[in-house]
Amino acid sequence: MSTEFESVETSSSIAPRIVAVIDIGASSVRMAIAEIRGVESVRILENLSQAVNLGRDSFLTGKISQKTIEDCVYVLRIYREKLNEYQITSKDCIRVVATSAVREAANRLAFHDRIFIATGFEIEPFDVAELHRVTYLGILPVLDQLDPPENSQNIVCEIGGGSTEMLILDNRDVNFWRTFRTGSLRIRQKLEAFNVPVEKMRNLLHSPINQIVSEVNEQLTDGTQKNFIAMGSEIRFVASELLQKNPANEIVTIDIETLHEFNSEILTLTPEKLARRFPLSVPDAETLVLTLLSYESIARETGMQEIIISNVNLRDGLITEMGMEGVWQTSIERQIFNSAITVGRKYHFDEAHAKHVAEISRQIFNQLTDLHQLGRRYRTILYLASLLHEVGQYVSSRSFHKHSMFLIRNSEFFGIGADDQMMIALVARYHRRAQPQQRHEGYGSLERDARIAVSKLSAILRIAKALDASRNQTIGEVNCKIIGSRLVLQIENVSDPSLAQFELNQNSEFFESIFGRQVVLENIKNI
Repeated sequence: MSTEFESVETSSSIAPRIVAVIDIGASSVRMAIAEIRGVESVRILENLSQAVNLGRDSFLTGKISQKTIEDCVYVLRIYREKLNEYQITSKDCIRVVATSAVREAANRLAFHDRIFIATGFEIEPFDVAELHRVTYLGILPVLDQLDPPENSQNIVCEIGGGSTEMLILDNRDVNFWRTFRTGSLRIRQKLEAFNVPVEKMRNLLHSPINQIVSEVNEQLTDGTQKNFIAMGSEIRFVASELLQKNPANEIVTIDIETLHEFNSEILTLTPEKLARRFPLSVPDAETLVLTLLSYESIARETGMQEIIISNVNLRDGLITEMGMEGVWQTSIERQIFNSAITVGRKYHFDEAHAKHVAEISRQIFNQLTDLHQLGRRYRTILYLASLLHEVGQYVSSRSFHKHSMFLIRNSEFFGIGADDQMMIALVARYHRRAQPQQRHEGYGSLERDARIAVSKLSAILRIAKALDASRNQTIGEVNCKIIGSRLVLQIENVSDPSLAQFELNQNSEFFESIFGRQVVLENIKNI
């Protein structure tokens, strides 16, 4: 039985649409406008960037000052006018995300509200798990250019003002993902607080970088080719200024010693002198040296001789996702699936049973699309909930469905945001016993559409679990047919389906109450 995910359908006949993404970062607010045609064609039309030092407020005082909020409003109003010029007005064509400088601010909700009132832009929830997913999407085209050998490891690093994001890919599969609260702006503020001379920056970087290097080195395997891929505007600046190359047009590499020499040259320059010497704003110049020193240090300490400079940024990944229109690509689903298997093994789940129930759930979901009216993204949520519905038995066999919910909510999955993770946990929680109630933790706080989706997916999971009640995977393919008010589940040549029939009788009531269909099992004997 195949467990491969279907690929996203694309077509050159899809009508193009113009979209925009806005990234509210620690030191600047950036916008990209692009023409997309599905996932196979993306053409950047315009990139804009304006310095706004949110991180200096947020990381130092814990909140964003009113002046900085108004600076941000001013920039976003200009961006709104630019979108009007492109006639981009639909909310479905605009994504606005904020990174750590806003996420960590005590007054982030007031910031969100002020931005919405002044500009109409809604800042979407965007946590670090979603950041990893979008980064992975953006880096795939770079790997296509590299064409690395089968036994390669790719270290992907982006150092921002507030955090450092690290991904390690074995070939194209993610085996490590982490966002460290170590960024150039945070480090600079600490150095300024202790009046550290700039010439001693190299030595004092050891402590904040050491944790990153230690965790990364634990994941590296001897005997594999390793590539260090750096993302971010500062490292692209090096390519354009020092190498006179554009990473957008070719694979650009810089050896560590060349970067070291350049860092030594600019180390003692003040931000004002850097801004006069290079085409940089003062806020960007304030973090340039520390960012480049950090890249050099991480690459050197992980044994790299050179750095591959990528032109990919957060906005590229966001635009790619917009082309997917809410559907995760096969490559993303595979990474999510692998991370869920890792969680299941951590809690010693019955892997064969879990995978089989997940596969049956997917079969039922695919065949009943007209009945449940849920998009493909919900299929992935169902698949993950099915995989992990029994992990709570690691805690106790008593009320283990509730323990499963707790463990799923508190586990780390690649690329799964908080809202989707809550849905996965709830679907697993309702695979047995009580039906969803408004008073239940988590469920009652969902929007109506999400509550209905949880109920539909949980009802399907109960049916799928019943079909492997024997835990010997004897029921493989299931053919679903709606006949009048009945859902007929056709199976073939099963010697003794009596246990599955008994479990269906016990667990189909929820499905019937949601979909108005009586569930019937039909065993077809082929002679």
